[in-house]
Amino acid sequence: MYTRLCVERLLHLARQFPAVLILGARQVGKTTLARQTFPSFSYLDMEDTATHALFAEDPRFQLDARTGAGLILDEAQRLPILFDALRGAIDADRQRMGRFVILGSAQPALVRQVSESLAGRVGILELSPLTAQETATGDTPIMDYRQLWLAGGFPDALGAAGRGGHFRDWWEAYLRTYVERDLPALGVSVEPILMRKLLTMLAHAQGGLANLSQFAAALGLSQPTVARYVDILEQSFLLRRLPPYFRNVGKRLVKAPKLYLRDTGLLHHLLNIDSLEGLDSHPIRGASWETFVLEDLLRREALAYPHGVAHFWRTAGGAEVDLLLERGVDLHAVEIKTARATSPYLARGLRAIMDDTRAVSATVIDQGPAADPLAPGITRRGFATAMQWLPGGTKSL
Repeated sequence: MYTRLCVERLLHLARQFPAVLILGARQVGKTTLARQTFPSFSYLDMEDTATHALFAEDPRFQLDARTGAGLILDEAQRLPILFDALRGAIDADRQRMGRFVILGSAQPALVRQVSESLAGRVGILELSPLTAQETATGDTPIMDYRQLWLAGGFPDALGAAGRGGHFRDWWEAYLRTYVERDLPALGVSVEPILMRKLLTMLAHAQGGLANLSQFAAALGLSQPTVARYVDILEQSFLLRRLPPYFRNVGKRLVKAPKLYLRDTGLLHHLLNIDSLEGLDSHPIRGASWETFVLEDLLRREALAYPHGVAHFWRTAGGAEVDLLLERGVDLHAVEIKTARATSPYLARGLRAIMDDTRAVSATVIDQGPAADPLAPGITRRGFATAMQWLPGGTKSL
């Protein structure tokens, strides 16, 4: 098991709200996190037939009878009437914080139920796959971040080799379950073959600008249908839609978002990459590295600066930066390079982007060693030095 960085944030929310909702993809570690953080709470899984039947009969009674030390409710969206009962139980003792921990992987259903029944009563935490910093804390710590890059941050995929298996076997089983069981449970009717093809197309276009009309033409579907599938992938935490940043500097900016499959293990499985040697020689290597670094940063950024917003920046003239972190009035630019960045032209380009966006810092992250200043306000960092680092300071996670 790993020590998760979000524990402090989870406890902070539990002190502020009667209920806490932990969202995240299936198998990302929500149940483990909740049970480790709240060891005295009773645990109930709404996918268990007997438990589901009990709560379906009289959910309010079951809640009142079981909340002496708190209650963890897993896959709560499987029982919609539970949310009205939760509202009643919370309002009966509104001053008692952190009584309920709600877990779920079906973001659309959960958020709808929360917005309708529990508005103002629940704090929300998104649990992401493991970061490089977290993998160094496990029972069998992973000290080489390249293993995490290859297999991805889902705990069971990352640990497959230690069980004598392979991360691709785990991902194949995950995708079959996702398409054949999870999507129908969300009320989504989609041909498994079509969804698999779309995922593979997204993998080949990793980190590129969204071109849904091109995907639709290749799949023989309408663009609105493909847009709906992309929304589903985003809402179930498999896809990230990174929007462009806008500032009125008299330049025509690209408006389409970038699309990333959020976990590099999934990306590599879809592209038939099963080893570091295969990854090093694959054309997707640069986009994969960009994804790995970007996701590791954003997973930690979301905890240290939960109200921040991530963007990319690109002008029609070709000036671009991979990541622009917006924290109130401050902006921090991050450029990601696969090889060690030593070109003076890169620093000049970043200086121009800082002037355009008014960013207060710019950082290049690569696979080189240590860290070096490149120009005023611009620094190069090897990823090994950035696993506990965020732009603009060392705010505690």
